Amino acid sequence: MKPDSELTTLNISLPRAQRDFVEAAAARSGCTTTSEYVRRLIHEAQRSEEKERLERKLIEGLESGKGSPATPEYWDKKRRELQARSNRKKKP
Repeated sequence: MKPDSELTTLNISLPRAQRDFVEAAAARSGCTTTSEYVRRLIHEAQRSEEKERLERKLIEGLESGKGSPATPEYWDKKRRELQARSNRKKKP
C-alpha cells in the first residue's frame, strides 16, 4: 500500500466461523492483520474486474470488423503520433 494513501474505516459483521476463517487465512498468507488480508482480497477482486473489462474490450475489438495489418511502418507512424501528442502536452 502507498504510504500516502488515506485510510478509512469500514466495519463489517461476520459470523464467528467467518471471522475465524479470515483470521486464520490472514495468518497463513503472511498478512500481519485481518485488515491487510481483506485489503489484499479487495485488490485482487479489483484486478480481476479490470482484467475482465480489458478482455471484453479486446473481444469487442476483434469482433468489430476487418482489421488492418500492423506492419513495422504502422508502428513507426503510431510512435511518431504518440511522441507528437506527448510533446504537445509538455508545452505550456
